[in-house]
Amino acid sequence: MIPLDTLGVFFAASLLLCLAPGPDNIFVLTQSALRGSASGCIVTIGLCTGLVVHTTAVALGVAAIFQASALAFNALKIIGAAYLLYLAWLSFRATAAGMQADGERALGGWHLYRRGIIMNVTNPKVSIFFLAFLPQFADPARGSLSLQLMLLGGLFIIATLLVFGGIALLAGRLGQWLQRSENTQLLINRVAGTVFVALALKLASAER
Repeated sequence: MIPLDTLGVFFAASLLLCLAPGPDNIFVLTQSALRGSASGCIVTIGLCTGLVVHTTAVALGVAAIFQASALAFNALKIIGAAYLLYLAWLSFRATAAGMQADGERALGGWHLYRRGIIMNVTNPKVSIFFLAFLPQFADPARGSLSLQLMLLGGLFIIATLLVFGGIALLAGRLGQWLQRSENTQLLINRVAGTVFVALALKLASAER
């Protein structure tokens, strides 16, 4: 299997990549600031579930479809961009009273978990990134290539849990302080909505 020193280098690189600003960690940050650290952690678990899907797709060769087919790539990114615009609409229409009662802020765990999955799975850039990144640390001479890719994907998911979990805790505490004012709550929602729109535009304009 893969040598420990190679796994160490891969894990360090994964931590750095998770820290780099991107759609997923920004998504965790905004959700945590709006709904608290626990909600951000649930979203993180959803995102990591999406990474399991991408890892499996790479291990089975399915991810290559998105690299080879413009139709498949564009279809998935349009779905992802539309979902982000839907989240933006929810943020823009949210009111402070609704957030405090049973509105947008009081989403259940399953709803937040599902958001994380959809957010990650509908981004074809993740599959293509995994397709380019994971095989660099695998070697067919060391055994099953699929098992090596699954192992590397699992390590990347652990790195994601650590980094995104930290972001959720910090952003959640900051959000609690900011949400003492109703005006600030509304401002956070407007900022979150703007971020979702920006992410949607970025995803919609993404190229393979």
